[in-house]
Amino acid sequence: MGTAERADRFYAEQVLGRLNPRMREFVARQEMFFLATADRNGACDNTFRAGPPGFLHVLDDTTLAYPEYRGNGVHASLGNIEENPHVGVLMVDFLRDRIGLHVNGRAGIVADEDMRRAHPTLATDPVPGRRARVWVVITVEEAYIHCAKHIPHLQRVPAHGSGRSWGTDDVKRKGGDFFGAAADAPERGPFLPPPRADAASWRAEAERVLARAVRRGQGADTGARATTEAGAQRFSGWFSRSTPV
Repeated sequence: MGTAERADRFYAEQVLGRLNPRMREFVARQEMFFLATADRNGACDNTFRAGPPGFLHVLDDTTLAYPEYRGNGVHASLGNIEENPHVGVLMVDFLRDRIGLHVNGRAGIVADEDMRRAHPTLATDPVPGRRARVWVVITVEEAYIHCAKHIPHLQRVPAHGSGRSWGTDDVKRKGGDFFGAAADAPERGPFLPPPRADAASWRAEAERVLARAVRRGQGADTGARATTEAGAQRFSGWFSRSTPV
């Protein structure tokens, strides 16, 4: 599109392979960011992360880390990172500076206890919904500005009620069926996994298997099925210690 010279100048002047002091200060006061990931086949996902200021930790000028809180259980981002470590982080300050920062890099997943062992100064958040399940550690490969010209200027409003519902399982407080997806798809949708067997269905299937085995054993007693080896014993249940098959 005829922009090669402009792009080369941007890379030369604005793209760093580390976080400089002003970038580190910017990251340390952010309360939200957007995270782009992809699986091993390149299928993309983009999501939103939020927390108290500083939840995206600057460990040094080439390393960021953030905690993964309790969510919807899908773990789309973590699943993608396990298959493909390349991530893109976008932080946008809508409130004060109206500027953004891109950080591209490689991510890994670290258990909370291992993270705290390596970085003992990390504070433990007292809010149950903000207790880390695991941490994502990002090695910075590119850091560069997102220009201000299209970023709206937003303002804070007083919190209503008890504020954010961290870690809640209350459907309404999580947003409910805001977009009507459940109402639109009364039958199982194309992305829903098959139903998993619960304890009742597992028990019913186990009882059917045992009933068939018992019938085979009873058939041997009545001559319906002769034993093929001398001394073979009749089946008397999967968990019997005295009469194994």
